[in-house]
Amino acid sequence: MSNEKSHASLYGPDIRTPALKRPHSALLGPELLQQAVWESFGKLAPQTQFKNPVMFVVYLGSILTTLLWLQALFGQGEAPAGFIFAVTVWLWFTVLFANFAEAVAEGRSKAQAAFLRSAKRDIMAKKLDAPRRDANYSKVASPLLRRGDVVIVEAGDFVPGDGEVIEGVASVDESAITGESAPVIRESGGDFSSVTGGTRVLSDWLVVRISTNPGESFLDRMIAMVESAKRQKTPNEIALTILLVAFTLIFLKTTATLLPFSLYSVETAGGGQPITITVLVALLVCLIPTTIGGLLSAIGVAGIGRMMQKNVVATSGRAVEAAGDVDVLLLDKTGTITLGNRHASTFIPATGVLENELADAAQLASLADETPEGRSIVVLAKQKYGLRERDIHALGATFVHFTAQTRMSGVNLEGRQIRKGAADAVSAHVLELGGTFPRQIQSLVDDVARRGSTPLVVADGARALGVIELKDIVKGGIKERFAELRQMGIKTIMITGDNRLTAAAIAAEAGVDDFLAEATPEAKLKLIRKHQEDGRLVAMTGDGTNDAPALAQADVAVAMNTGTQAAKEAGNMVDLDSNPTKLIEIVETGKQMLMTRGALTTFSIANDVAKYFAIIPAAFASTYPVLGVLNVMGLATPASAILSAVIFNALIIVALIPLALKGIRYRPVGAAQLLRTNLLIYGLGGLIVPFIGIKAIDMLLVSVGLV
Repeated sequence: MSNEKSHASLYGPDIRTPALKRPHSALLGPELLQQAVWESFGKLAPQTQFKNPVMFVVYLGSILTTLLWLQALFGQGEAPAGFIFAVTVWLWFTVLFANFAEAVAEGRSKAQAAFLRSAKRDIMAKKLDAPRRDANYSKVASPLLRRGDVVIVEAGDFVPGDGEVIEGVASVDESAITGESAPVIRESGGDFSSVTGGTRVLSDWLVVRISTNPGESFLDRMIAMVESAKRQKTPNEIALTILLVAFTLIFLKTTATLLPFSLYSVETAGGGQPITITVLVALLVCLIPTTIGGLLSAIGVAGIGRMMQKNVVATSGRAVEAAGDVDVLLLDKTGTITLGNRHASTFIPATGVLENELADAAQLASLADETPEGRSIVVLAKQKYGLRERDIHALGATFVHFTAQTRMSGVNLEGRQIRKGAADAVSAHVLELGGTFPRQIQSLVDDVARRGSTPLVVADGARALGVIELKDIVKGGIKERFAELRQMGIKTIMITGDNRLTAAAIAAEAGVDDFLAEATPEAKLKLIRKHQEDGRLVAMTGDGTNDAPALAQADVAVAMNTGTQAAKEAGNMVDLDSNPTKLIEIVETGKQMLMTRGALTTFSIANDVAKYFAIIPAAFASTYPVLGVLNVMGLATPASAILSAVIFNALIIVALIPLALKGIRYRPVGAAQLLRTNLLIYGLGGLIVPFIGIKAIDMLLVSVGLV
């Protein structure tokens, strides 16, 4: 995994002020609330209400009681007009409060979309006639660019569209997209060749091949995702909706049969009053799961919003949902589990070789190595042996740079071929020159690897001199994070290119459950498929083109924004901060959304039980006086009991909006423990709170003389 900070630090401190967090107002800010109120009324259109089956039933009930109130107002009504009016008002409030919850959640996302849209601009692009810098160009508006067009972007210019750098290297300001204040380096080839439309080149120049058509850019996809989040139902949400619809239909059928029974009882008994339609509607609304029905959409939209607050953009709501159901996490070692920059800690010479001789050769081989590892070798040799002020160029030295094929680097100096690199690569080099590779060197390599460090072998021509130990430090607190994930039933697997000995040592120190050493794209893909075949959901991160196949296969695939276009297209999430550790936070956010939905569902179903004791005795008091013994709350009158239950049913939605938007507190516990906690807190709470709330409302209604 590439480390973006090493590039950013060249231009200034690593100050993070995520752009996507700036447009967020307070959880329930005045502007957000005002806009949500207006939108609550706009959502009263039948075609909008129909998309939420539970609240659509409440919506129809509100219309019916409105008509009954008008009938009572201008003619003979089934009940006093004041009572019907009061019930009707609170039924409409129930619908409006559910609309309000969804509008608040959507309002926060719309603020995100508005901010993202402000980052888009019409740019005059310099379109090249040929894919090279010295070709002629013509200026065209960025919306006219098509996939495959080649443009040149010079210092001070804005990148006109998403694309891949095919020539040049430059520093780019991506703060409008990522919120990262420090510029980053973009160059042709490798994992830092992707550029995003709307970013600005600060120095030098880039030749960019556009990779998207108009309307398909990264910003366009983010905006579309944010704006359409309210209508992206995930599999779990669909399943829960089906369950809620089933409950609603059962109660609807049950309630519809109560009127004939009531009429029959009155006729046969020769006394009493039949139940009214207004009371039946109130009964139905109180019995169906309106609480979770009214908050379900808001929970889903808020989950996506929380992901956006973490500077993570999902290409679909399903990705956010899947993050909460993940069973296996594939984590890159470098930069995720370890700090990423390995440093030389020890020179271990072979028998017959002096330590300063090994240090001298290692430093010579590293003078042209600009990697953190190479610089650390030079510094260690200076600190321990005073090796400094070496004028290599005066000696006619030629440097041999590291390649993936040779896996070595070094220098040719005064007839000497000094090399450092992986043990097997240096061994092959020594044997090719007619030398021998001592078993002692291999033993030293194995010892270093068992300690979790990385061994580099140094050779001078056909003679192996010894080993450099590079230490890769495991991040503080990462072991505890993995323990928390294990408690939740999530298996962690470390992915690394290190040999098995090194990988095993670091895996043990970090506390991961398993590891994949000497990882190749094929090996990653095979590992993901194996776990998926076992019925598990897999999450992983990646930034390079070689990660694209595995990202495309994973259920939750987080691509780094600094990565290649291929990686971003293969993933279903993009981390704008390019922080590989973010995968753990993404899973936790997904889990939090599922926990919130489960907790509120438990509360909703439980509080319906309490409402039975309030409204059923009251509803049938005139038909079956004996049911008065069930009035365990001692509610004043049947009318007061019914109205109190309806008012509580509406107000509880408002009370739970902050919890739906913020989410319940995340706790790394297993499914069994989570179920017990939900039943204890939200199940028991759902039983107790309505008794207290309905009784309090009843007392208030009586005290002000409304019933």
